[in-house]
Amino acid sequence: MNTIATGVSAAAQAGPAHTEESNALIKPGYDPRLTNEDLAPLKRQTWGQYNIFAFWMSDVHSVGGYITAGSLFALGLSSWQVLVALLVGICIVQFFCNLVAKPSQVTGTPYPVICRASFGVLGANIPAVIRGLIAVAWYGIQTYLASAAFMVLALHFFPHLAPYADVQQHGFVGLSTLGWVAFMVMWTLQAFVFWHGMESIRKFIDWAGPAVYVVMAVLCGWLVWKAGWDNINMNLGGVKFQGWDALPVMLSAIALVVSYFSGPMLNFGDFSRYGKHFDAVKKGNFWGLPVNFVFFSLLTVVTTAATLPVFGELITDPVHTVSKIDSTTAVVLGALTFMVATIGINIVANFVSPAFDFSNCNPQKISWRTGGMIAAVGSVFITPWNLYNNPEVIHYTLDILGAFIGPLFGILIADYYLVQKQQVHVDDLYTLSPQGRYWYQNGVNRRAVMALVPSALIPMLCVIVPDWRGAANYAWFIGTGLGFIFHALLSRQC
Repeated sequence: MNTIATGVSAAAQAGPAHTEESNALIKPGYDPRLTNEDLAPLKRQTWGQYNIFAFWMSDVHSVGGYITAGSLFALGLSSWQVLVALLVGICIVQFFCNLVAKPSQVTGTPYPVICRASFGVLGANIPAVIRGLIAVAWYGIQTYLASAAFMVLALHFFPHLAPYADVQQHGFVGLSTLGWVAFMVMWTLQAFVFWHGMESIRKFIDWAGPAVYVVMAVLCGWLVWKAGWDNINMNLGGVKFQGWDALPVMLSAIALVVSYFSGPMLNFGDFSRYGKHFDAVKKGNFWGLPVNFVFFSLLTVVTTAATLPVFGELITDPVHTVSKIDSTTAVVLGALTFMVATIGINIVANFVSPAFDFSNCNPQKISWRTGGMIAAVGSVFITPWNLYNNPEVIHYTLDILGAFIGPLFGILIADYYLVQKQQVHVDDLYTLSPQGRYWYQNGVNRRAVMALVPSALIPMLCVIVPDWRGAANYAWFIGTGLGFIFHALLSRQC
């Protein structure tokens, strides 16, 4: 029996690497249709707790994260109620991230490969493609948001370009000429970082998150100094809910925090696989999630609240805040910071994931780099600015795709902890032999697919059916719970 207990023992038993420079452990018996150097188990797992901490900083410190954190303080709750909701929500995220991190850290394999244990060696393409498509949509939207910061810079230094920022005068497929230039500049910068591999990505996120903190702290300090602390009201929307009336709103805030992180949480194994040991991953999660997120949220809300007395309006978009400052240095520094921040979250959340996911579909023809570039090119063709500017389209497209995230998470967790009893036979993840543990029926575990269908259908109905909209905020929890229960029950019957 070839049960792998730790990533280190896997490295010790697996023999020589595929090439001298490679970090992949490819055994002679691994089927080429399931294997390449990006999908194979790792020979060396080198990330420490700071690298995981920096990963979460890059994920949190973005325009989307800024707006999300600020929006919680505008729900009509008091500051302490929002902080409780933030803490509870992010601690839930931390708990689930630790759960999903372990199988990939132990085996040294990415998300689509570890899914082979639950869905089958060929069936794993189902969750891989679903997660990849979600990432493509969000990759395009985040790149579009980052391009807004680039346009602020361009118009600040070259105001005569303003007509080219008007889609009515100079536009194509719903985006202005300057918008296209800004979008493609951001697209190219992200592709450049990604193309240099995971080590370059690690180095980028190691400094990007802290750099954003420094600039955010300076921006916050300047606004507080201009406004005066006594003129800042932390309850952005005013307190509207008291006592037990606040509980449903707090629960919605908790659900919003978990849902915001549901994408990177699902494929967190793509990064935890690099962890030196599971303890390093857990410590990185602690500092990167509850500690980092709450501190960033406080910094965000103070900054947002200070915009009211300073500019005469409440500004929730940090790019807009920076554009209002009458200082070239501040505008340049602020815009560059939020460009870097958005590049960071886009690479870790929406570039790495589809790179592994699409590579899993055809490892010999689609490398990790090719998979990532498929996602990048696809993000242009979906014209993300039209998605983002049409709330109804983005609501149905992304929420329906997002309805699959919870079930996929629940099935993976149920399979690893209940069905497999935390024992993964790594070699069987890379074989198409009918004698392999994860061959199931023609390479597909039909029980996992049967569990996925109703578990995803119900959250989808919460999005589509008007009478069910009240449960839409909890779609991730519903899907996760149903996926976990259905997969556990169906697997027990075999």
